[in-house]
Amino acid sequence: MTESVSAAEAHGVGAVVDPPAAAELGGDARLTRGGVSWSLFEGARNPYVILVTIYVFAPYVAATMVGDPVRGQEVVSRWSQYSGWIIMVTAPFLGASIDQLGRRKTWLGLAVAAMVPMMFALWWAKPDGSGLSVTQVMMLTTVIGLLFSYSEVLHNSLLVRAAGLSSAHKASGLALALGNAFALAALAFTAWAFALPGKVDWGWVPSAPLFGLDPAKSEPQRIVGPLAAAIFALGALPLFFFTPDAPKTGVPVIKALRDGAGELWRMVAGMRDHRDAAIFLGARMFYVDGMTAILIYAGIYASGVMKWGALEMLLYGIILSTLAVLGGFVGRWLDASLGPKRAVQLAIGMSLLGVIAMLGMGPDKILYIWSYDPASHPPMWSGPVFRTLPEWIYLLIGFSNAVFITAHYASSRTLLTRLTPPDRTGAFFGVYALSGTATVWLGSFLVNLGTNIFKSQQGGFATITVLLAVGFVGLLFVRGGGRRAA
Repeated sequence: MTESVSAAEAHGVGAVVDPPAAAELGGDARLTRGGVSWSLFEGARNPYVILVTIYVFAPYVAATMVGDPVRGQEVVSRWSQYSGWIIMVTAPFLGASIDQLGRRKTWLGLAVAAMVPMMFALWWAKPDGSGLSVTQVMMLTTVIGLLFSYSEVLHNSLLVRAAGLSSAHKASGLALALGNAFALAALAFTAWAFALPGKVDWGWVPSAPLFGLDPAKSEPQRIVGPLAAAIFALGALPLFFFTPDAPKTGVPVIKALRDGAGELWRMVAGMRDHRDAAIFLGARMFYVDGMTAILIYAGIYASGVMKWGALEMLLYGIILSTLAVLGGFVGRWLDASLGPKRAVQLAIGMSLLGVIAMLGMGPDKILYIWSYDPASHPPMWSGPVFRTLPEWIYLLIGFSNAVFITAHYASSRTLLTRLTPPDRTGAFFGVYALSGTATVWLGSFLVNLGTNIFKSQQGGFATITVLLAVGFVGLLFVRGGGRRAA
C-alpha cells in the first residue's frame, strides 16, 4: 500500500483528467522510451511513502522522538491536516491550469530538486534531540508532502505526451507495477541490511547493520530518508532526459491559475444534470479519506498499540505491500461478479470491519473480549517477530485491509464510467480527481480530534469509521453501477 490515495491510485491527487481512463480505447501501441521513463518516475517516488510516511520513519517519530505513541499520533495527524488544507486549496487549481502553463519539466525539476535534499535531511532526526526537533521534522515532511502532491499533478499531465493515447494505459499499469516493485525492494533491503542484522543468526543476513549503523541511535530507522532520496533522485533522471515535454505557451502563471479556476467551476457545474454521478463523487470524498487515513496511520497505530519495533514494521510493510497487489485482481473479479457499485460497497464494508477489529486488538487482547497472556502460551513459531496469537490475528486484519483498500480504487474508477456519458469521460474524471482533494484533510483532522478527546490511539483511529460509514451510506442512493453498463 502506498501515501494517501495518490500513492495507491494510478494517478495522483489533483489530476484534472485521468488520461488512461480516456485512452484505453485508443489502441495498443508499443510503449516508448519516454513512456517507460514516465513510469519509472512514479516507481522511484513511492518508496518515500512506504518507508517514511507509513511503516518506518513516521512510527519512529511518534514513538521515539515524541516519546509517547498517543501524543505522537496527535502530532503527526495535526501536521497532516495542515498539509491537507493547503493541498485542498492549491492542487485542484494547479491541475486545472496545467495545460495553459506549458512546459512541465521545469516545474517538475524544481520540485524534485527541493524534495531530494529534504528527504535526505531526515537523517538528522536524532532520538536525543541533538539534531532536528520534532517540529522541524514535521515541517520538512509537510513540505515534502505538498511537493509530492504537486509533482503528481505535473507528472500525470505528461502521461499522454510520454506514451501517446494508444499506450497510455500501458504506461499507467507499468507505473503501478514499478511503484509496488520499488517499494517492496526498498522494504526488503532495509530489513536485510539494517533491521535483521544482530536479531537473527541466518547465514544470508549480515552480522551487523551495514555501513556501521548504530541501532542504539535509531540509525536504521533514520537511514530510510536518505535511502528514499537516493532512489527518487536516480529514478527521476530518465524522465528529464527522455520524456517529451509540453510546448511553451507564453501564458503568465497568474492568468493560467485564474483561467484554471474558471475551468474548475465549469467542471463542477457540469455535474448538475447527472445526479447519480454527483452522489457517487460526494460519497467518494468521505470513503476515500477513510481509506487514506488507514494507510497513513496504520504504521503509527501498529507501532504504538502492538508495541512493534522497526523490524516488525518493515516485515509488516513487506507482507501487506505484497498482498495489496492481489487487490487489483480482487477488484476486477468483484466488478465482473457483483458490479462496481456492490464491489465498492463490499470493499468499504470490509475496511470498516477491519478498523473495528483493529480497535479491539492489543498484545494481551484479541478482538475486545479475549484476554491473552503471552507468558502462558508457547510462541506460534521460532522466528524473531510475530510470535504471539494476537500478532497473527492483527496481521490477518491487515491482510484484509490491504486487499480491499486496493480493490476499491479499481472498482471506483469503473463505477464512474458506468454513471457518466462516454463522451464526457475526461470532464467527469476531472471532478473525480477534484473530489479526492476537496476533503483530503478530513481524515487527519478527525484522527487528530479523536486522539485529543479520548487521549488514546484507539480513540483517534476510531474516527475513521465515521468516514467509511458515510461513504457506504451515500452509495445506497446511487442508481446504476451494476454488472453491465447501461
